[in-house]
Amino acid sequence: MPRKRASGILLHITSLPAKYGIGDLGPQAYRFADFLAKSKQHFWQVLPLNYTTPAAGYSPYNCSSAFAGNPLVISPEQLYKAGLLAKNDIKNPPVFSQNRAEFKKAAAYKNRLFATAFGRFQNRRKSDSYAAFKKENCSWLDDFAIFIALQRHFSGRKWNAWPRQLRDRKKADLSEARKHLGDEIEFECFLQFIFFRQWFELKRYCGRAGIKIIGDIPIYVTFDSPDVWANPQLFKLDRNKKPKYIAGVPPDYFSKTGQLWGNPVYDWKNLKKTRYRWWMERVRHNLNLFDCARIDHFRGLVGYWQVPAGHKTAKNGRWVKCPKDDFFKVLLKNFPEAPFIAEDLGHITKDVREVIKKFDIPTMKVLQFAFSGNPSKNPHLPDNYNNKNCVVYTGTHDNNTTRGWFEKDASRTEKKRLQEYLSQKVSADNVSWRLIRLAMSSAAKLSIIPAQDLLGLPASARMNHPAKQKGNWLWRLSPGWLTLSILTKLKQLTQTCARG
Repeated sequence: MPRKRASGILLHITSLPAKYGIGDLGPQAYRFADFLAKSKQHFWQVLPLNYTTPAAGYSPYNCSSAFAGNPLVISPEQLYKAGLLAKNDIKNPPVFSQNRAEFKKAAAYKNRLFATAFGRFQNRRKSDSYAAFKKENCSWLDDFAIFIALQRHFSGRKWNAWPRQLRDRKKADLSEARKHLGDEIEFECFLQFIFFRQWFELKRYCGRAGIKIIGDIPIYVTFDSPDVWANPQLFKLDRNKKPKYIAGVPPDYFSKTGQLWGNPVYDWKNLKKTRYRWWMERVRHNLNLFDCARIDHFRGLVGYWQVPAGHKTAKNGRWVKCPKDDFFKVLLKNFPEAPFIAEDLGHITKDVREVIKKFDIPTMKVLQFAFSGNPSKNPHLPDNYNNKNCVVYTGTHDNNTTRGWFEKDASRTEKKRLQEYLSQKVSADNVSWRLIRLAMSSAAKLSIIPAQDLLGLPASARMNHPAKQKGNWLWRLSPGWLTLSILTKLKQLTQTCARG
């Protein structure tokens, strides 16, 4: 958390403007960093940057690796600057939508560019930085690269359907596979090298401008991932290495039947035996990527909802406790400064609150939740922020936009309470900035505003619908939307609320 009151913007990398179908780590990312600096924002929050796939709906939270980055956000312009692409290679890209992400189309185009860049890279003398990258990341990179190569070799079959020797990671068979798939494995290492090089260049640029990056650690990984393949003992799998249970949450605000995520749940007994080594490596990796990390579904580190595999909804699961005291003791011993934010939304029990209080972990407040229920007990209402060690949002990536919430989701009671609380007339046209001002003026140490709310956008700009499998993660910021007038308005409000 910042020492002084501060503010920032939530905008995922894929939501940036770009020429190539989705936002990336190219020129528009640097322009957005400039916008943040000029408007006196000191934080940029992004969603997970992990490797994701079409099978997961390109969800950044349903990642196929806890460590590997998403190569789709690699910038072709930055590859050109690095001498790995020629101008003609990127001169005439296909026509892409300017305001919606086109993952599949972008992947087809970018993969051709990556193949060209890799060919040029192979013809060069390998740099010391590439060798150093492979050495520093060998604990996850080797497994990841051969996993992706094998997955393609077996036409996308899940790893537990591979030949038994490879499924069970027999040394001789893995060694043989490395020989036969050497180029494919090297290609995946190359993409990861480029991704991390471009990311750290952007991060350094932000740092020089006084901007810290808040990242996001998804609680789970997909079953079909190198993490589960390489560490099956850390997950609850059966003899055939299929999940016994899958993760989700019970019925809540977002879904009447709960959310069935489908990820395998952790075997915390075996994790404990290793002193949580995999988790510590994962956290260390993320704190290298980001200045601060939001832990998604934080309550899953205290107790988690497990549903028997094969169930169609999450209604018939049960809560299972984690060795929370021991885990957080190890976590805080490894990372004593604890640069974390707990995503504590949804069904939060007393034991979760105790962990948060014991370790003084910043929590989340969401203004869209602030005007329902009993006002004296609603933790999202600014008058109830007894602890300033929190982050206030108008909404999150899982919420509707603030305008969309007001137009479609808010009840008459919520609208009435909001208007009475502000002592101002509230309409669809001004509700976004009314809540932005409320967030900025609150006691919360940090205020984060989704980019959609800066623009007052309607429900069509929503990023994610929890419990819906399709149509998510598509919204993009159109070029020119963040105008000088918005910059000036945001800067003035930030300074007025002593957050600049």
